[in-house]
Amino acid sequence: MKKTITAILLTLTLMWILAPLCFAEEAAATGGKGSNILYYALAALGCGLGIGLAALGTGIGQGIGLGGACEGVARNPGASGKITTTLIIGLAMIESLAIYALVVVLILIFVNPFGKLLQ
Repeated sequence: MKKTITAILLTLTLMWILAPLCFAEEAAATGGKGSNILYYALAALGCGLGIGLAALGTGIGQGIGLGGACEGVARNPGASGKITTTLIIGLAMIESLAIYALVVVLILIFVNPFGKLLQ
């Protein structure tokens, strides 16, 4: 497990370091004017990390909620209707957090808020 985590962290670090260099050719081709390649490179990496963490967090939350609901129905089968209703509402709320994270990530990718500052 430690080797896998170490390999993942080293890969992410290498991508973070080399991503601006990979886009440097494109910046040189445009003459460096009007290109915010560093912003887009770091935004892409940050957005990938952000949506990954959002998916991880919502997946863990949904798993805990579903486990608690299954345990509650197993202990008291007569209350399964109320538990199911509450479970569906709770899962919808958790899933909405992942959708909000996706919207923020898409905004960061497609909108350049620092366009005037970086030129």
